[in-house]
Amino acid sequence: GLTPPADAKALSEKFGIELNPHGFCKTNPFNPLETTRPGVFVTGAFQGPTDIPESVFSASGASSLCGELLKRRRGKLTVEKVYPPERDVSGEEPRVGVFICYCGANIGGVVDVPQVVEYAKTLPYVVYADKELFWCTTGACQKIMETIKEKGLNRVVIAACSPRNLEVLFQDTVREAGLNPYLMEMCNIREHCSWVHSKEREEATEKTKDIVRMAVARAIALEPLGQFELPVDKSALVIGGGIGGMSCALSIANQGYEVYLLEKERELGGMARRLHHTIEGLDVQAFLRDLIKKVHEHPLIHVYTEARIKEAAGYVGNFVTVVESERGLTEIKHGATVIAIGAEEYRPTEYLYGEDPRVMTLLELEERIAKGDEQVTQAQTVVMIQCVGCRDEQRNYCSRVCCSQAVKNALKLKEINPDVDIYVLFRDMRTYGFREDYYREASEKGVTFIRYEPEDKPQVEVVEEGGRRLLRVTVTDPTLGLPLAIDADVLALAAAVVPSEEAERIAQLYKVPLNQDGFFKEAHVKLRPVEFDTEGVYLCGTAHYPKHIQEVVNQAYGAAGRVLTLLSHDIVIASGVVAEVEEKRCIGCGACVQVCAYGAVELRETKQGKKAMVNPIICKGDGLCNAVCPAGAISLKHFTDEEVGRQIDVAFAAM
Repeated sequence: GLTPPADAKALSEKFGIELNPHGFCKTNPFNPLETTRPGVFVTGAFQGPTDIPESVFSASGASSLCGELLKRRRGKLTVEKVYPPERDVSGEEPRVGVFICYCGANIGGVVDVPQVVEYAKTLPYVVYADKELFWCTTGACQKIMETIKEKGLNRVVIAACSPRNLEVLFQDTVREAGLNPYLMEMCNIREHCSWVHSKEREEATEKTKDIVRMAVARAIALEPLGQFELPVDKSALVIGGGIGGMSCALSIANQGYEVYLLEKERELGGMARRLHHTIEGLDVQAFLRDLIKKVHEHPLIHVYTEARIKEAAGYVGNFVTVVESERGLTEIKHGATVIAIGAEEYRPTEYLYGEDPRVMTLLELEERIAKGDEQVTQAQTVVMIQCVGCRDEQRNYCSRVCCSQAVKNALKLKEINPDVDIYVLFRDMRTYGFREDYYREASEKGVTFIRYEPEDKPQVEVVEEGGRRLLRVTVTDPTLGLPLAIDADVLALAAAVVPSEEAERIAQLYKVPLNQDGFFKEAHVKLRPVEFDTEGVYLCGTAHYPKHIQEVVNQAYGAAGRVLTLLSHDIVIASGVVAEVEEKRCIGCGACVQVCAYGAVELRETKQGKKAMVNPIICKGDGLCNAVCPAGAISLKHFTDEEVGRQIDVAFAAM
């Protein structure tokens, strides 16, 4: 497990913040980014044990909260980067520089980097080759710029880690040196070589030579490309009026930007309207009322309830969404979109749910506890069954919140009626983080936890005994190996958290993907956990995957932080890697239109008949259109037949 940093106490005293009993930072139970001292925020694992994605979006969230405090200074201290004039290399013979990275021990611990450098110097048109521990550092990038100028390089090859991580950095580096950014080729010798051949040093070194040789061959054929400058509409659309959507909208609006907040129901609140207390004992409804009040009172937030999106079009910085709501039909122009449509509760078809009034879901149990329903508060025996509708063949994922929900309701029932017998039938108790304290507390207060195996699930039936209809739950005791029968007054099912029924439609409207479970899929699970590959569209809350309130708020502020990064600019740069159509060869079959996930290709009538046209602003350069074109009429800039062909030719040259 994770432990607090060794200097946590000294750090807390220095900044005047408190620590929790475990030695981590004490935070606001509803907003884990806030410490006990206003203006001091916390992110990452100092909040408590957390994974990389949560650390990343909480970091973005902390920056957004800082932005709220410093909004009056926004743009006052920034200096616009000035690039030198771009050098025209069209008449020059290729002069290639190869920069090979050790990536610490990630590459250097397997690949013989000096040997690869010497090999690179022998390749055609290579006039310079060098190595560095980390080429991505500021000093190393400066060295690349100086080398480009000194050696007159007009093509650059970076052999390092994944282009997904650092390609933009190196493109900017060569641009600062006066070259077009698309004259840089980056090849991945970490994931594609050293990591997968960690036990084969000599073979890995030879493969690295092959990869570098192919990269150089491709670089020789690279051509300068132009990028597109797009104006940015300074407003955001947030889809979903739950805790995540409202928190995100407020943070954006608090920094001076207009927000349109859409909610499909008559009232804001989402799933939280059915929650009444947290596992820590805090009042969810009081928090929700305050949040809704702030949203309605904010002059820059425009709320649309009973809203349904009819159409969505546009691209980063310039979206147009048509909404039908209680206000009628409205066309909304906005620069950024946040998807926060939440999730839903699975409606069980098992364990007599819907057939016997004593069977309910954990959410329904919580609602009845809050109302003081004596059927549950004065029950003698309560049974809870975990993992209902998930972690099975149909939904092979954990709903994450159910174990804590069961413990929370068990503790509340014990508080009201200490003599109640509570049995929690579980597969694995996953009260992760500090919630483990409450699991121990429940156990100490007499809540009985019984494990069951998926191939031997609990059985529920109604039996007649002594003129009474008993709700009998039978589970195999794992210690005795014998069936245990429990007659329950109340049976609560930990129903799975399932994707919103609107998820697929919203995904199609904004050209963003869903994962295999039906939740929205981020651009990169660790590096870009609140973004999509579709630029200008962001994500937060349980639309992403099941989360506790604190995690939802963390990500909501994280999404707001990314939105503000976009809206704070007057223009946004769109990539030059786009498809283009050779109209004479186009036969108008429409195959390209059908495969384009972004709606960037359309058929238009011309004097020569129907022809495909590409909108370069919307195009993401995924290459599907040119792959399916039967006439070879579409090509993808930066991945032309010549560039790819050169790689293939040298790949097999030694065979």
